[in-house]
This record gives sequence, structure tokens and C-alpha cells, in this order.
Amino acid sequence: MRARVAVLALVCILLLIFWFWRLRSTRHAKQPSASKASTTISPSVATSESAPTAVYAHNLMLRKGPHFRIYVRWLRGDMVRTRRDANPTFDDPDSFFLEIKTGVIRANIGDIGNFLNTASVADSPLRNITLLAEGDQIKLNGTLHKLLSMPIELLGSVVATPDNRIQVHVTKLSVLKIPLKGLLGGLHISVSDLFNPKGLAGIEVSNNDIFFDTFKLLPPPHIHGQVSKVRVVTPDIEEVYGNAQEEVTRVEQWRNFLRLSDGTIDFGKLTMHHVDLTMVDLSNDQWFDLDLNNYQNQLVNGYTRMTPEAGLQIFMPDLDELPKNRSQNISMEWLKHRNLPPPPDIMSK
Repeated sequence: MRARVAVLALVCILLLIFWFWRLRSTRHAKQPSASKASTTISPSVATSESAPTAVYAHNLMLRKGPHFRIYVRWLRGDMVRTRRDANPTFDDPDSFFLEIKTGVIRANIGDIGNFLNTASVADSPLRNITLLAEGDQIKLNGTLHKLLSMPIELLGSVVATPDNRIQVHVTKLSVLKIPLKGLLGGLHISVSDLFNPKGLAGIEVSNNDIFFDTFKLLPPPHIHGQVSKVRVVTPDIEEVYGNAQEEVTRVEQWRNFLRLSDGTIDFGKLTMHHVDLTMVDLSNDQWFDLDLNNYQNQLVNGYTRMTPEAGLQIFMPDLDELPKNRSQNISMEWLKHRNLPPPPDIMSK
């Protein structure tokens, strides 16, 4: 009898051990492995390669295409890529935009008028635009097509809006030099007649106010930032970003330059990681003339040096100071003959 009880107890113990073993195995099977759990839980972190590139500029005249220039008195901000899978590159101004923290930037009012003429759509009611500064206001002359062609004149004051647009408040709108005035007796002209609401992006009209979104309206590279002040400074319109006055005063005697640091950028066939690039104006005039359409010619005709930190400093001439006929390539013949002297332009550097 005792033997049977002992055997039965042993069987029960074995069954309990088997049951606990199966339960533990099942729990482990439901839990993910450490490697799988880490790849699922760990968030994606932006690397230094894709981080924005810091931008500093002083007295930079940046040509944005053949019809538009901006004058950067001072700028501190970031070059931000517009596509996650593409580095910012000077060869494609749409590949980045400038996020300004502090800065003072001017654009020639006449240049803005010329750009509006070239960029406006074919069915725009307002053509032949001329923009001028008149005191602290902007004066617009143009031809309005409404039943017939009418020369118009507009006068308006400018302010910055909380959403970083330029607001032109129209104080005067008149039709000029129209013959047969009796035909115009029932014709009413308003500010909304000047712009096609489905036409040029970046322009909005509300009552007697015209709102210009310069980020959408003007050519790339686009500029964004907190606009604290807008004013007319003949012959320009000036935008102030952030509290820039202290920095503008501090860099007054600095040379004209453009400096980029951190992130990754492309220029020409080169890619620079952990960017450390400074472009310095060789001329002694007021502005460093940098043309994004011809910057490689400026690079080639300047001279370059490496810094001890593996950075790059490029001393560049203005666009109008480029030599007309200068050989830039070292020929294969020179490479094949050890005793030939180096080209003079190489030794002069």
C-alpha cells in the first residue's frame, strides 16, 4: 500500500514539473527577442549628416536668378534641406531654404517690379509693372486690363504682419490719362481687380490691403523667419528678422563673407560632411557679389586653402571681376613631363 502511495506521489510531482516547464516555455515564446525589441522600440534619431547647416553672412549680395538680388547686411540662421533624401546644394536653390534667426535683408524695389513682370501668369490683369519708392511708401504703376487697357497708379504703406508677410495698405488708387472719360462713368476699380486670385502664388488681397508672402512669391533659395520690421529705405525695401541691431553693429568692421558650418552640403562634384566652409570676398567694395548661377566660375578664379581643422576657406572675386581668358586646367602634357615648370597662375598662389 505504501509503495502505491509513493509511486502516485512521484507521478504527481513529475506532472507538476512538466506543467511548470510548459508554462514557462510558452511565456518565453510570446516575448520578443532582445534584438527585435530594440529595433522596434528605439526611435529614429537625426544624424549630424542631415542636421541643418548653420549660416552666417555679412554684406552679401546674393543673386537669385537673372532678375533678382537680395542684399544681406547681416544674417545668422540655418540652411535647411527641403528633401530628406537630398543634400542642400548650391547647384539647386530649391534644395534648401534659409531659416533666419536674426538678420537685416534688403531687396531693390525696382528688382521686385521686374520680377513680378517676368513671373506673372499670362492671364494676369495687371501688366507692365513698375515699382518705385516714394518717401516711406511704395508706388506702383502698371496697365490694368479690364474691358480696356487702363494705366493705373497705386500708393501704399508697408508693415510686417504677425504671420511674417508684408502688408501693403493702399492709400491711393487712381486711373491715369484715360481718354473718353464718359465711357468710364460706371466703371469701378478696386484693389482686388489688380491681381488674379488664382494667379501668382504668394499674393492675397483683402479690401484695401495686399499681402505678400515673400517665401512663396520670390525666387529660391526661399527665406523664412520671424519678421520684426519692414520699411522702405529708398531705393530698397528692408526686412529685419529678430532683434538684429546689436549684431549688425558688432560686425560693422568685419569683411564681407559667407560662412557655413555643420551638416552636409554639395557643391559641384564635391560633398562636404561636417561642413566647415568660409567664402571671403576678395574685393574691397561694399558687397560680396555671389551668383548662384555662376558661383563655380567665382570659385575657380579665386584661391583656396585648407585649415588645420580640415575646413575650407575660399577667397573669391566678385562676378564682374572675373578674368575673361584664363586657363584653369593643368594639361596632361605638363603631367607627363617632370621638368616642365608649373603654370604661372598656380605658382602665383
